[in-house]
Amino acid sequence: MSAGEMEIACSLGACPRIVTMDVSIHIIIVTHNSSEVLPCCLDHLARQNIPLTSIIVVDSGSSDTAYLVALNQEENFKLVLAGNVGFAKANNIGFKEIDDQSGVVVFLNPDTFLLDSFLSRAIEVLNEKSDAAIVSGKLLGFNVQERKKSGRIDSTGIYRKWYGRWYDRGKGEDDSRKYNHTENVPAVCGALMVCRMEAFQQYNGEVFDTEFFLYKEDIELSLRLRRDGWKLIYAPHLVAYHCRGWKDKREKIKFSLRAMAAKNEILLYRKHPSPYIIWAYLKYFLVSVFRV
Repeated sequence: MSAGEMEIACSLGACPRIVTMDVSIHIIIVTHNSSEVLPCCLDHLARQNIPLTSIIVVDSGSSDTAYLVALNQEENFKLVLAGNVGFAKANNIGFKEIDDQSGVVVFLNPDTFLLDSFLSRAIEVLNEKSDAAIVSGKLLGFNVQERKKSGRIDSTGIYRKWYGRWYDRGKGEDDSRKYNHTENVPAVCGALMVCRMEAFQQYNGEVFDTEFFLYKEDIELSLRLRRDGWKLIYAPHLVAYHCRGWKDKREKIKFSLRAMAAKNEILLYRKHPSPYIIWAYLKYFLVSVFRV
């Protein structure tokens, strides 16, 4: 990406004045061949109007890590080269690098760009809702190839169809006033989770279930937290942009990734027993046999 392209990709808002909050904020970003998007993600973190305690980047098997080493210059920046361990385990590795367990941890995808006051406003929501483990906002699409906003919704929380399929609510729809109310949601998209550290104390550093190499680990964590009595909050005034690695057309997604996602849905319902497992087995059969 050229300097000019990066300027276009990163011009989502002007920097507001810095505000002070008495809370530690730790960012965990898992990368895998993310050189195209990570600099822009970090640029938006640098523009936040609240100081960040640490930014921990855990690389899970990038073919070339030179761009990561070059970024490892800032005082609050830490790079961990973990090998191809998967998304869940890499996030856990990053979490274990945090000494202070009393603040806020943000699990952030490298292709997610935060508006400048996102984190300070998210912490305000956590402060208002003492029973909330996670708060997230309205994720809007961003076309990284064309370096422009898509104008469509990426996620307003993860919901479940009556027959069992999980989906990102609003995905692909035009942004409107339809999802403009703060509410509890069944699950939160793993691309952006602003989390209360206290909610994870009983997990002994194993925040995400490492049996999920990739996909559905965010739903499993959401179900576990809700089981333990925590709330998951969607706040529409919190806006971020997500490039999302999945293609718009299912046939363009690699078969191996579709099969992994389907297999993990079965695993999800084995860990959280539900009649919806029937749907999960049907989906896995259709993907495995007919490659739908």
